[in-house]
Amino acid sequence: MAKRFEGINEKLATLPNDRAPEELLFTHKGVPYPSVLCSPQTFQAMETFQLRADDLLMVAYPKCGTNWTFEILHDMMFGIHGKELPTFVPVLEFGTPDKFEIINQIPPRRVLTTHVYRYHIPRSMEVNKVKTLVVFRNPKDTAVSLFHFCNTMSVLPSYSSWDECFKHFMTGKVMWGSWFDNAISWKEHIDDDNVMVLMFEDMKADLAAAVKKINNFFEINLTEEQMQLITQRGHFKSMKEKSPESHGILGSHVFRKGDVGDWKNYFSEAQSREMDAKFEECLGGTKLGELMNYKIHCKS
Repeated sequence: MAKRFEGINEKLATLPNDRAPEELLFTHKGVPYPSVLCSPQTFQAMETFQLRADDLLMVAYPKCGTNWTFEILHDMMFGIHGKELPTFVPVLEFGTPDKFEIINQIPPRRVLTTHVYRYHIPRSMEVNKVKTLVVFRNPKDTAVSLFHFCNTMSVLPSYSSWDECFKHFMTGKVMWGSWFDNAISWKEHIDDDNVMVLMFEDMKADLAAAVKKINNFFEINLTEEQMQLITQRGHFKSMKEKSPESHGILGSHVFRKGDVGDWKNYFSEAQSREMDAKFEECLGGTKLGELMNYKIHCKS
């Protein structure tokens, strides 16, 4: 597993912090991205990248369970069958444009992921009806997790305090932009035949049920025994323990806590009310908003 992430993790951890704060992000189509991971040239190449009808695409805003869910998917497709793992960086917007030449050479079925808004995913997703798993996490825990992750990486925009990070998160000035805008881009598509939505919190509560849903959605056709094995080694704690193997020196940062409700240790009452109002404005009364169980996970 380490091969997939080794290069990008080494880059994150060892690059000198010789960039001015304003150079750590660049804007593409109105959304800020980390310049150490992404580039305008890669986004340009990504627009015409051909997703295949049999690809397994997983989408999630940063710190919403991307690495955890991706490892489960990879275990379902490769680990359970003892196949050799692909060695490309699986996040579409990461790296340089030539990565797509490598991805194009991967035989079916490819497992790919991205953090971008729905309408920034290559159009081939829609044209080819690519099955897409979208993972959401409540915005309060997401903000706290993003705060810690950014502050451990010198080449990412850091924050002098939680209060500063909160302000940037609420205004969409963090890398990959607004959690709310990202969610809004999906709210009219969660009932599409090729889309399945999973909640980070539901995966934490009943991973076996989530694994079964993923298996059925992507038509992976694992046996009950195989799904049980995937579940046993797919719990967040297990992923964290093996993260030095899968994610190298960044494993402890990628898999930090994975708790539900950690936001209560950071949010002031005023901040909590502000985010409650924002959530209601953006997702109140929508099916996606209901699926998130905001009142359960984000109310004190």
